[in-house]
Amino acid sequence: MRVTEVEEFLKNPPAGFSVEVLCSGYRVHSDPESSLVLIEDFDSRRGRIVFEQSLGRKVKMQNLWEYSSMRKSLVSKWIYLHMSACEENSSVADEARVTHDESLTKTIVLEHFVVCIDGNNPFIKWQMERGLDWTISSVAGESYSVDVDLTEPLESWAAINIHMINDKLLKVKPVWRDASFTLKYHSDALFDFPHWFGFSKRKFNVLGWTLFLPNTIKTKEKQLFFDFLRGCQREAHTALRDEEESGR
Repeated sequence: MRVTEVEEFLKNPPAGFSVEVLCSGYRVHSDPESSLVLIEDFDSRRGRIVFEQSLGRKVKMQNLWEYSSMRKSLVSKWIYLHMSACEENSSVADEARVTHDESLTKTIVLEHFVVCIDGNNPFIKWQMERGLDWTISSVAGESYSVDVDLTEPLESWAAINIHMINDKLLKVKPVWRDASFTLKYHSDALFDFPHWFGFSKRKFNVLGWTLFLPNTIKTKEKQLFFDFLRGCQREAHTALRDEEESGR
């Protein structure tokens, strides 16, 4: 599982991706043969970002062929998702908890990320297949929806690797938004009462090791700085050696 800042993703897209600059933002093209993009259009500091070949975060399937095709993609391709690290407005959130009104909850986006999952990785593949099999066996009707959730590995990774600062220059613990995608299978079966009454909703978690791909521009700046220091050290050693030899 790899996490990349959106700005870095646009500057240095991975293999199979290309970025088209528009007056209103960016259009991202991908190779559907090797990647499964599940990203909704979203707004960022750089404008509107559109993933041209994306299926969206909620994928609908209406027959066995579509389900089989999606399942095969999930366990064989690179899966790309958009997730946001947000700050929850504490005062509004407290009011929402007291009044039990979730509509009051407000979050402020601190950073956008593109999360990439290797569906062909044995551990990820095993979790996907096990979760999908469990979903099918646990629902009573023919139609169902299942959320595939990645919140847990992201929270564990973020607690160690990133430090979010809000507009008040205060360190905050990010709340992850859109850290999941949804598969909806809808059949034409009559009298599918479990689905009608909301009893066919399921969720399973996907765990994994997370690798952060930092901003390469900042990384290159650091590398140049260290190269400069090493160059200074070499020059100092050379000057010292020359001075010792001349003293002899």
